[in-house]
Amino acid sequence: MLYLTPGLLVVDDEALVRMCLSDMLTGSGYTVRNASDGFSALAAIREEIPDLILSDLNMPGMSGFEFLSVVRRRFPSVRVIAMSSAYAGVDLPQGVAADAFYQKGTHPTFLLRIVEEITRPGQSLLARRARILAPIWVPSNGDNASGKMHVTISCPECLRAFPQTIEQTATTLETRCAWCRVPIRCAIVHPAVAA
Repeated sequence: MLYLTPGLLVVDDEALVRMCLSDMLTGSGYTVRNASDGFSALAAIREEIPDLILSDLNMPGMSGFEFLSVVRRRFPSVRVIAMSSAYAGVDLPQGVAADAFYQKGTHPTFLLRIVEEITRPGQSLLARRARILAPIWVPSNGDNASGKMHVTISCPECLRAFPQTIEQTATTLETRCAWCRVPIRCAIVHPAVAA
């Protein structure tokens, strides 16, 4: 039986950590991509869904805590290893949405053992498929301080909100998240006008 080489995504804000982990995992036969923070990791996932994510918890911008909660909600089949030097031991820190934990600074063979267990053949790997953008229904908020109609959009990827101006009669809107740049389609709900 032929097994695919699992694809891994390493997410860490320290370039040296990303390089060392990538070299180690590539040398062990894995296909590895890198991202420097939660936002760039979400962009990498949009290009190709990995089989396993190895993510630092303490990163600027979008922390690993935020990133992993988005991954768990949007991609529940993707396996995740959280890592940090701020926590000790092998148990998952409270509130971390991951399958396993690796304490940074411990011997790399521990990490390899965790990766091998999680990616063991026989477990079904997530099918890579294109996703269709479903519209998000958003109410119009009336006019902003500049007198232009606007909406507040909550990004389905990074879960952060941002304002967007719209035409008075707009019923749809295609835009990008102001934070993570994911494409978003919106259906605009205008308030009913009393007769």
